[in-house]
Amino acid sequence: MDRKTNNPANRNYHIRLFAVMALYALALIATSQGFDLFHLTGALAYLLALLPALPVVATIAVIGLYLAEQKDEFLRGLLIESMLWGVGATLALTTVWGSLQKFAHIRGLDLFLVYPICCVFVYLARFIVKLRYR
Repeated sequence: MDRKTNNPANRNYHIRLFAVMALYALALIATSQGFDLFHLTGALAYLLALLPALPVVATIAVIGLYLAEQKDEFLRGLLIESMLWGVGATLALTTVWGSLQKFAHIRGLDLFLVYPICCVFVYLARFIVKLRYR
């Protein structure tokens, strides 16, 4: 999502992403506080534990909406290529980590970190992919 071009798809993407990330921060705080203060168990614990995951899943919908709304094929292709590299790097990292965990008995990777790791790889890939077009 190139902020330099001011088109409706970019604007909508940034507004939606900001809203979803604000919800994520609130959900994370509420969940942490809920477990710290009330030591929840049972069904309520499961429901509260799922709360921070919902905005993360919503970011996938935000990206899908951006791809559907973006009329510029170059910008759409740039994001898709960056996402493919990011997903590939994430799969490679988690496969290597899983192999080391299984056979060399290193500490396991917390699964809730996989999506943020993927986001980092996508943005690194986006930076590298954009360098080709300068």
